[in-house]
Amino acid sequence: MAINTAALATISAPTYKTATVTSKDGTSIGYRQFGQGPGIVLVQGTMGTAHNFLQLAELLAESFTVYTPDRRGRGLSSAVGEDYSTQKEIEDLEALLTKTESHHVFGLSSGAIISLEAARTLPMIRKLAIFEPPLFVNRSDLPLDGVRRYAQEMAEGKVAAALITAMQASQLGPQMFNFLPRWLMERFTKAMLAQEDKAGAGDYATMRALAPMVRYDFQVITENSGNLDRFAALNTEVLLLGGSKSPAYLKAALTALEQTLPHATRIELPGLDHSAAWNTDRRGQPAPVAEALRQFFA
Repeated sequence: MAINTAALATISAPTYKTATVTSKDGTSIGYRQFGQGPGIVLVQGTMGTAHNFLQLAELLAESFTVYTPDRRGRGLSSAVGEDYSTQKEIEDLEALLTKTESHHVFGLSSGAIISLEAARTLPMIRKLAIFEPPLFVNRSDLPLDGVRRYAQEMAEGKVAAALITAMQASQLGPQMFNFLPRWLMERFTKAMLAQEDKAGAGDYATMRALAPMVRYDFQVITENSGNLDRFAALNTEVLLLGGSKSPAYLKAALTALEQTLPHATRIELPGLDHSAAWNTDRRGQPAPVAEALRQFFA
């Protein structure tokens, strides 16, 4: 079933309700619920909250009940808490899947890593779709210098500098940043932060609020990169999604998973990049993503 991309323009008053679920360690995980039908949980990645999935959720809500949780430390959810690890995020997802009796999961970026790891231990996940998990096939390729520099700059209160470092380490900054000197990138980012401080970001989380969360996404990446052979025994049906314009290391991760997972299908979406699943005002193009998910989860 084709999706009319013009329908995105009509999404102005979202029809969803909010609720919470309590994770194993007592963390409150807030989520939005859309539509009706078989349940799908959408797990967000770096520098976003559940609101970044608004349009994708609305499109899928035509056929499914869609749950968009805010990961711990973000949006409707409570603080990250102590002893953070990927396992904590898996427990958050497990709590929501159990409460909603859902069996389908879509994960984006670091959320894709969390979802993929969850599928190894949670038999309730029967179908899994992941969009460009930033896994490094060889741990020696991890951008550890960038991770350390980001942490140091955050500790010194240099939020703009830390965001630039994080974007460079992940190779996921705006294209224009590839052609600008660092001092100019920092000046531009400081201006954006100041603008958000003054005017807010609407229903989105501000960059300043999300900047400290990047450390946890870096932790997810470093904890789980390398040794992808551990997924060879995963019996869950997996859809591997990516964009043709995304960085080479993300494509390499998908290729490695395609060769390792016993029940994997891969789709590359032409002309799209890592932000494809997000709302259109955040550089996304969610309609093709929704169509691929609709067919996979049908």
